[in-house]
Amino acid sequence: MRTSIAQKLNAVTLYERLGGSAGIRRIVDGMVDRHLENPAIKPRFTPYIDQPERVEQIKRHYCTLFEAHSNGPRAYDGRSMVETHRGMNIDETEYMAAMDDILETMKSQGHSEDTRKEIAAILYGLKEGIIRV
Repeated sequence: MRTSIAQKLNAVTLYERLGGSAGIRRIVDGMVDRHLENPAIKPRFTPYIDQPERVEQIKRHYCTLFEAHSNGPRAYDGRSMVETHRGMNIDETEYMAAMDDILETMKSQGHSEDTRKEIAAILYGLKEGIIRV
């Protein structure tokens, strides 16, 4: 019996398709670099440029969040999306800009369209806890 591509993809977790912890770290590094160049959200990140320890802390949180949502070994134990974003008044444009940065980073690193779509679905699921909370 032949194994279909879909069956093969389903046998590999999203975490594995992202390249495990090292692959997720590459995505996070790339997306933060893009955020710092993206005029729609750059002002949210520029205050941290002179605080490398804070940038590293943010990246670690992102990595853990990616791992938790991709069936990786670590559970996310940080603040909830609402707690993290409360009072920031993030709008739809900023949210979509951040999401685009993540997906473009993944595309530039060779992640498949299916994998990017899966991440997009996860990001859309987090949206309610981020926009205008």
